[in-house]
Amino acid sequence: MPNVIAINAAARQGIVAAQATSDEMLIESIADGGRTAMHILYSRHNVRVYRFILRIVRDTTMAEDLVSQVFLDVWRTARQFEGRSQASTWLLSIARFKALTALRQRRHEDIEQEDVLEIADQADTPEASLDRSNIGAILRACIAKLSPAHREIINLVYYHEKSVEEAGEIIGIPHSTVKTRMFYARKQLAELLKGAGIDSLAA
Repeated sequence: MPNVIAINAAARQGIVAAQATSDEMLIESIADGGRTAMHILYSRHNVRVYRFILRIVRDTTMAEDLVSQVFLDVWRTARQFEGRSQASTWLLSIARFKALTALRQRRHEDIEQEDVLEIADQADTPEASLDRSNIGAILRACIAKLSPAHREIINLVYYHEKSVEEAGEIIGIPHSTVKTRMFYARKQLAELLKGAGIDSLAA
């Protein structure tokens, strides 16, 4: 019995230690077949990855499937992670590629990518969707009216708190292009917010 207690205690200590480990170290462990590290990385990032994908594909079922694909890719390709960027940036790069590929594959349903990206954000709660006086709902509605390129920049910089450099790496565009898109996205968003009667956020 004492041996079982000792084994359980050691297992708990191992999990606690892994949870305190950096993402980069977790990926190193995953590259060596570490399943516990994989579970911890997933628990840390699956919600962020899901929300990021959902804002692109606008389909909850597809987003859930793609999250699974993203982390399966992480399991398979962890050795290729070189640590030149944050682990979260690497994950969102994989997620973006998967999401855009899935949209292209869905063309046989006669839904063009631009049309899919203009569908209302299903991530909104029913309460937020119904309560149009809610500032958060109005802000999301205004962001949904931005072009896909501008919406993507706003999503990465404000929702995922990525730097200009990281956003450029995820999308695959120069930093100067990120800055230009950010400038026009903020300008357009300010006009939309002002039109919606929210001058304080538009300022």
